[in-house]
Amino acid sequence: MTLELWGGIECSVVRVGDVWRDQVNETGHHDRPSDIGRVLDLGVRTLRYPVLWERATRAGGCGWPWHDARMEVLRSAGIRVIAGLLHHGSGPSETHLLDPLFPERLAAYAEEAATRFPFVTGWTPVNEPLTTARFSCLYGHWYPHLRDESAFLRAVANQCRAILLAMRAVRVKTPRAQLVQTEDLAKVFSTPRLAYQAAYENERRWLSLDLLCGHVDATHPWRRRFVAAGVPERHLDELASGEAKPDIVGINYYVTSDRFLDHRTSLYPSNLRGGNGYESYADTEAVRVPLPNAEIGFAARLREAWERYHTAIAITEAHLGCEDPQEQVRWLLEAWQAALLLRTEGVDLRAVTVWALMGSVDWDSLLCECRGRYEAGAFDTRDSPPSPTPLAAAVAGLAKEGKHTGSFLGAPGWWRREHRFHPNLCLPKRVRPKHG
Repeated sequence: MTLELWGGIECSVVRVGDVWRDQVNETGHHDRPSDIGRVLDLGVRTLRYPVLWERATRAGGCGWPWHDARMEVLRSAGIRVIAGLLHHGSGPSETHLLDPLFPERLAAYAEEAATRFPFVTGWTPVNEPLTTARFSCLYGHWYPHLRDESAFLRAVANQCRAILLAMRAVRVKTPRAQLVQTEDLAKVFSTPRLAYQAAYENERRWLSLDLLCGHVDATHPWRRRFVAAGVPERHLDELASGEAKPDIVGINYYVTSDRFLDHRTSLYPSNLRGGNGYESYADTEAVRVPLPNAEIGFAARLREAWERYHTAIAITEAHLGCEDPQEQVRWLLEAWQAALLLRTEGVDLRAVTVWALMGSVDWDSLLCECRGRYEAGAFDTRDSPPSPTPLAAAVAGLAKEGKHTGSFLGAPGWWRREHRFHPNLCLPKRVRPKHG
């Protein structure tokens, strides 16, 4: 089985206060059915595509007709769809991540979607449940805008149980349906003084996948925390059965994913300074700190996931938000080369997914600010019709021939160059990454 190149359409529907952000609308994809032909021309034959709960059922959404039409075009084109039901959302306005009936409500929607689209065999009921819970219930960026660990843990468990019930409902209609479960897999590094905080966050980062894979049994170190947070033990036991174990673990990884914590706050700009309520520290991208190259990047994170779960893996989002399309190509090729390397090591790594084919809007503020800041993907949708970027040529080369060449590719990406480091940053001799 050869390594595949998949594609994805940025499709987040995020509620910020009373404002609903819809990336399918904001990138213009909603009004361009011709985008599917553009994806097909690149050679992409598997596509992560939105069948989103909020868009289909929320007042003000597009309803089912839009989805019916698009899914028929995808089916007719022979594109394998991995359908996403929630993408950083919390459902329509009558529910939310902490609603006790949230899992059953998502399952009812999943059943309707599976009934309408029986040809779909790949499903992602909830994209990045841990990340969504962090941004919504731990950091307060998205609805319901909480900053509470107990709420965060309930949101993680609620979403994971929703995945279980949704896949159970889908498989009644499509018994061979596969769960392609995505998560942003980041690692936290630190100065020795903050090793305790790094250890805590590195344990926390596995919680959603541990729940789904049946690892959170009576012996799991976070089991008591979940119970103390108000998660019913019967729900934890239901997940501990392993019924919701993903068929493919999808790893989403960004240049900003890995983090570094430093107690020496004066070395960093004020926007990077924060803390944990006990101690102040800076929180910066790990690539901005002189750590060993082998400790950060796609290969390091993919190995960790394989060693922990020993199940099939795909890179389900590879995207670099920047103004330089050549850097976007370098980032995608680094993901591709990492996947090829791990396959030689015996890792069952199926695919690399080029994300945000039609670009994204305002992700530099996590969608919290409506500034209309557009980042192109394989196509630049500011042009009419959308124009291919250099990334499109790379996607076509990988999808059709498994390779891409270009005169500018000899130089490493900015995340591998020495000028990326914070100025005047001098690390202690011992910088300890805590294994999680």
